[in-house]
Parts: sequence; C-alpha cells; structure tokens
Amino acid sequence: MIIDKAFKIKEEYEKLTLELADPNLINNKELYYKKVKEHGEYTPIVEKLNEYLKLKELLKDAEEIEKSESDPEIKKLAEEDIKNYNKKIQIIINELQYLLLPKNPDDIKNAIIEIRAGTGGEEAALFASDLYRMYSKYAEKKGFKIDIIDSSPTELGGFKEIIFIVQGQNAYGIMKFESGTHRVQRVPTTEASGRIHTSAATVAVLPEQEEIDFQLKPEDLKIEVCRASGAGGQHVNRTESAVRIVHLPTGIEVRCQDDRSQIKNREKALKILTARVKHKLEMEEKAKIDNVRRIQIGTGDRSEKIRTYNFPQNRVTDHRIGLTLYNLNNILDGELDELLSKLAEEHNKKLLENIIK
Repeated sequence: MIIDKAFKIKEEYEKLTLELADPNLINNKELYYKKVKEHGEYTPIVEKLNEYLKLKELLKDAEEIEKSESDPEIKKLAEEDIKNYNKKIQIIINELQYLLLPKNPDDIKNAIIEIRAGTGGEEAALFASDLYRMYSKYAEKKGFKIDIIDSSPTELGGFKEIIFIVQGQNAYGIMKFESGTHRVQRVPTTEASGRIHTSAATVAVLPEQEEIDFQLKPEDLKIEVCRASGAGGQHVNRTESAVRIVHLPTGIEVRCQDDRSQIKNREKALKILTARVKHKLEMEEKAKIDNVRRIQIGTGDRSEKIRTYNFPQNRVTDHRIGLTLYNLNNILDGELDELLSKLAEEHNKKLLENIIK
C-alpha cells in the first residue's frame, strides 16, 4: 500500500519534471512556481523509493546466491546480506510512511498567537506575560520575527491580552499545538502568606492567511478609526491611529493600535480578522462532517487544559501526551524544541494510524 502510493507519486514527479523543462511554462509564473513547489515536495519521496528499489534488487541477487550456492561460507554470507537488506528495506518503508502523511498547507505560514489572561486575576496576567516571553525567546532561537498586533498591559507588567504574529518558515506548523489552556502553579508575587495559587491563560494559534487563500468581502466589514488607549504619551491623545474592524456576518471584532500608522494598523487588524473568520468557518464545517474519529492531539480549543507549569517542583506537564519535564526555567526561557517535537511526533503517529485503518 505504501509502496503503491510512492510509485504513483513517482509517476507524477516524472511528469512534472518534463513539464518544468517546457520553456512556455516559465511564462506563467503562478503555475510555474506551483509546479516547482509540488516537484520539491515529491523529491524526497522519489529518492527514498529509489533507495527501496535498489535494495530490492540487491536482496533478489542475494536470495539467488543463497539458493544456488553450495559453498557453506558463501551461503552464510548471502544469508547475512538477506537479513541486512530486509532490515534496511523495512526502515525505508517506515520512512516512506511518514513522508506520505497528508500535509497541512497552512503549516508553512506565519502563526498568529493570541494570549489572554484567564482565571487568577493579576497573577494570570503576569503568567500571560511569561508565556509571551517564552514564545518570544523561542522565536528568537529559531530565527523568527515577532510582530505585536495589539496588547492590554497591566500596571504590574502582565497582559490581560496580547496578540502577535510569529513570522518565519513553518511557524504555524511548529506552533499550532500550543492552542489551549496553560495552567500555572506558584506563589504569586502579590501573595504575602506564601500560599501556592493556580492560575491560567489561554492561547490560540491561527495561520496567517494570504489574500490568494482566503479573502473577506468589503461589504461584510465595518471599519472604524479611533484614538489609541494605554501607554503612548502625547501621541495617544492626539492621533486617531487605532483601527477597529467588525466582520458583520459573524460578529467577530478586531482592534489594532500597536502601530503609529493607521494604514499599518488596518493591515494588521485585517490579517487577524481574516484568520479568525476562516478558522470559525472551518470549525463550523468540521462540526457538520467530522463526528467520527479525532486524529489531532487535543481539540485545539482554548478551553482545553493542555499544560501545567509547576514552579515548586520545577515541572512542566503536557497532559495530551503525558509528558513531564523537570526543566521549567529552561522551557520558560524558550527551550521548547523537546516539547514541540514530541507533540509533532505523536500527531504524526495518529495520522499514520488513521491512514492504515
């Protein structure tokens, strides 16, 4: 089954190779880049299939020697080769299985992340700030760029809400499993008696949408400009740079005031609104047709408790995959690779199980 799929892809790959050699195709830039991208996605599968075919030939030769050879030593060497080739073939089949997993086209896009303080008052707002710092540090390590869209800071340095875009290749694919409720257990700085409190913040991760992927209708939008609120000195009082956009059919509203330019705030607000509307429509459609089996890690719903950060025990637990790590400080400093790679690995396993079944 896996090999059959790989052969079909190889056929498509060879057709694309011929098409890309056609000089007339280069004149159609949009179609050309689409086919180049598709060709590139097929390349590792075809290369792995070629390895498989080469090993099958070597295996066939070794089996013929093992059957026809009378010399015990040569026969023994052939048997060892057969065992070795079969082992390598199985490894390649396993690798092909993962290469053939369905790709989410949104994975390559930038990620829009929204963090909101939940239960816990000021301590929850401070935790929301810790999460923002954690993602910022991680983005810096990955070479990604952070662009803040909007924020509601508190007097003690926390955030009631902060929305930002993580810009970089595969940013959404890497960050998408962070959606849900993050819980913290620690002694708040505002707590005089030293009691441990439990607070929470919610995280939503959405893919940034390009106009070619999804576009809002102008007649469905209500756009208002107003003065920015919060920190900003005289600029805040004199300039109507903040933008509020409402998507009338869904009632979804976005406000952006982070930039001094009204035009830039409008562009940023539209990016967030487009992502939210597309996500809402997709979730509604999914609810209609998907009542059978869940293949994702968790629901991606921000109401789902996904992770606990326990300061007294220096412990971080991801409840979806039962993973506990005792390096909380490092994780809050942006060392997220181990967590995120384990989540991606488990997600791929479930996708593979779904394909096999």
